[in-house]
Amino acid sequence: MDQVHVIRHKHYKEGHGIRRIAREMGLDRKTVRKYLEEAEPVRKETAPRGRPVLEIVGPRIEELLAEWRPRTTAKQRITSPLLHRQLIAEGYECGERTVRGYLSEKRRQAKEVYVPLVHRPGDSAQVDFFEVTVEEAGVMRKAWKLLVRLMHSGRDFIHLYDRCDQLSFLDGHVRAFAYFGGVPQRMVYDNLSAAIKRRGGMLHGRELTDAFRALASHYLFEACFARPGEGHDKGGVESRGKGIRLAHLTPVPRGTDLESIAAAVMVDIEAMAQSKPRRDGKTSAELFDADRAALNPLPARPYDVRAPRPVSISHSSTATIDGALYSLPERWARLDGMAYVGVRDIRFVCRGEEIQRERAVRKGRAVYYRDYVRELSRKPQALRQVAPELMAELGQPYTRLWSLLERTHGVQKACRVLAGVLGAIDDHGEEIVTDALSDALARGRMDLLAIRQRLPVEPLLLDGLVPARLRQVHVEAGRAADFDHLLTGGAR
Repeated sequence: MDQVHVIRHKHYKEGHGIRRIAREMGLDRKTVRKYLEEAEPVRKETAPRGRPVLEIVGPRIEELLAEWRPRTTAKQRITSPLLHRQLIAEGYECGERTVRGYLSEKRRQAKEVYVPLVHRPGDSAQVDFFEVTVEEAGVMRKAWKLLVRLMHSGRDFIHLYDRCDQLSFLDGHVRAFAYFGGVPQRMVYDNLSAAIKRRGGMLHGRELTDAFRALASHYLFEACFARPGEGHDKGGVESRGKGIRLAHLTPVPRGTDLESIAAAVMVDIEAMAQSKPRRDGKTSAELFDADRAALNPLPARPYDVRAPRPVSISHSSTATIDGALYSLPERWARLDGMAYVGVRDIRFVCRGEEIQRERAVRKGRAVYYRDYVRELSRKPQALRQVAPELMAELGQPYTRLWSLLERTHGVQKACRVLAGVLGAIDDHGEEIVTDALSDALARGRMDLLAIRQRLPVEPLLLDGLVPARLRQVHVEAGRAADFDHLLTGGAR
């Protein structure tokens, strides 16, 4: 370039002719004339350069690729040194650089071209799960982050779950739609099993799972799916999921439970969204307002994310759901019921009654010995084995009573006295017995007689023990005269 500058300076500034410049600089006059016409001369080819070696080995390379491709994997792939070695063994004369250039050009041509997309307000959102690590109640553990991203405004919603399952997937949608205040026209996904039951190819579409189809029908959005193995079809959520993990989940967040950790992360995400400048000059709030104005309205009630499952209650009044054992009221033993499984809890229903249980981990136990009060009142030896757990459930003043009984009478006799207290709970209800026990302990008494003096003479039939359909039935008292009238053959 320095030589070009000197030539052009001599001619245009100093007024030297082409012949003189060529003589002084030892160049051909055609070269000088070309540099005077173009400040940055480029090489011009009248025809493509010949590639005689590739014309010979190219067809054989294609044959080898077609022959070996069925016997390759992602990690055991065809390389240029391998092809070059095979060509040399077959008698071809070529360099490895020639083979490498041929493969490189072939891969370049095979790669797809990415199309710059336009994301309109309220049109689409992308969804995906990401594995993360959190510190819950002082314990480092794995969790799953569900991310829903509005593509026009870039507004994100995340929530953390114990499992990467269908219930978590559906629950995340309900929470995200409530957070956004509406429903996008389209939701874009991977080909995940929580949404797709069967994939029929490009022409036949996909068969959705029953639960996901019900969710889509409830909120009236269009479900769209990326091509199999092409996660970049929803590259917005893919890249943002990694970005949130680095920007908002590093260092590993702490909290008492996943709900509080997720809430804290969302506060951090919202704060950054408000402060981050946009290239187009618009604020995040303005774009989000445009998104919300174009979203479909929410239905009158949110979708109930629960999976109904029939359960057989065992002789020990327990049921197993997803490998976890749950205790149920002892009066349900050997009956059939229904379990409505949610993300964080399960609602059990049997003969018109229902109870709620927190969802346990797989192979875990959610046994509450309150469910076995009547049986434990009859079995002091069984009570002896579970007394600490039962006292922890009942709390005060039962914990204090158990401590006093253990110190005064020993474990064996203490269990017999405690069994009598449980029998009183079965007869009169926990609230009444708790008041009577508190009064007895306040007077320095811890015997059954002191407790029974404070109890009603007749046991009370609590509303909670009466089936709902029988609570409104009024039974009139019978009279002896009515029976005499029937015996004489009268009718009423």
